Amino acid sequence: MTAAHDLSHELSVASGVAREAGALLQAHLRAGFTVEHKTSADDPVTVADREASTLIMTALAAAFPDDGLLSEEETDDRARLNHDRVWIVDPIDGTREYSTGLPDYCVSIGLAVGGQPVLGVVYAPETDELFTGVVGQGAFLNGQPVPAPHSGPDWRIAVSDTEHRRELHATPLSGMKPSGSIALKLARIAAAQADATFTMSPRSEWDIAAGHALLRAAGGDLTRRDGRAVTYNQPRPHVEQGLIGGQPRAAAWLGDQLRVLHLPTAHLGVQAHEPAWSVLKPADRAALQGHPGVNVRHAGGQLLALLIVHPDTRQVQRAEGDAFHLDRLTRDVTRALGTVAVGAVQS
Repeated sequence: MTAAHDLSHELSVASGVAREAGALLQAHLRAGFTVEHKTSADDPVTVADREASTLIMTALAAAFPDDGLLSEEETDDRARLNHDRVWIVDPIDGTREYSTGLPDYCVSIGLAVGGQPVLGVVYAPETDELFTGVVGQGAFLNGQPVPAPHSGPDWRIAVSDTEHRRELHATPLSGMKPSGSIALKLARIAAAQADATFTMSPRSEWDIAAGHALLRAAGGDLTRRDGRAVTYNQPRPHVEQGLIGGQPRAAAWLGDQLRVLHLPTAHLGVQAHEPAWSVLKPADRAALQGHPGVNVRHAGGQLLALLIVHPDTRQVQRAEGDAFHLDRLTRDVTRALGTVAVGAVQS
């Protein structure tokens, strides 16, 4: 792996282009723009996303022509899989907030080496906060070392404002602070402005790569909800289940709370070797082994919803479970795969 002291040029380039992209985003806000949607109202995109992506990718390609590139707003160039070093970019993490005039959005630029997040730059244009970090070298906010982590026990838990509005508001989990961008959540945890976070729904590599690197640089980590590591530059750049992360003590406390409260998570494309497979009925475990389209929502070892989708046709082959949880699972699958043809719910 590239040593931390070798990444000062990379950090300088990424920091500069993040600020440039932030200025572009604010210019679009002043001029106005039309909001489009990819898969649903929860998945907006604007001309600012696309122009910021072009700006960032062009700059990174010029500075580091031997590196791979991955951006939410660009056609995926599978040649990245042949590269050890890959830049992973979200030109606007928090597009819904950005497009509705809220400040909770950011530019996110991460570098993964050998599948591990090693460098992160997150820039919040509305507050002019530039979070930077290299694993082994520390994390910084506007050039100053971040403070030491909060010591608890009153942990501050950054959660999705969408998940809070739809579900978490009725949960007796203490310390919840709803907000938009997950990249900015992770950056704020790295800067000791919050302590831990989790999601119920899956996320993509571009959502979390930079923030994960910042968190690691500050002594924390981010994993899947079942505790397995997140590895980057995968053929399908989507983490297939919810996430949990933060500073070690806070994240350990949060993990215990999630188990006690039985807070759900989705797991898309679950396979027999993964822990979530155990929530299926024995007959289903036998019949579905090797099927690439088994999607579940589960909590406390119990299956809440099951959606089996043909991965090529996106035809739903089976849908069953509690209506609320099946709706949440269907939204997660739709965001990952595109629109699916949903049949009747089975009991």
